[in-house]
Amino acid sequence: MPQPRHWQKSTFSDGSDGDTCVEIAATPTTLHLRESDTPDTELTTSTAPLSHLIRDLKSARSHT
Repeated sequence: MPQPRHWQKSTFSDGSDGDTCVEIAATPTTLHLRESDTPDTELTTSTAPLSHLIRDLKSARSHT
C-alpha cells in the first residue's frame, strides 16, 4: 500500500483556500507536482530535472 503524500502549496499561491495553487510532494525517489484544482492529475519527476527547469526559468526571467 502506498504511503500518503504530504502535499505542500507553493509560496507563490494567492494565499486563499481556493484552487489556484501548485502543490508538490516528495517521496524517496520522485517529486510529484499537481494543481490544486485538478488533484488527480500529477506530473512526476526527480530532483535533477526539476532543478534544471527552475534554474532555466529564473535565468530566462532575469533576461527579460
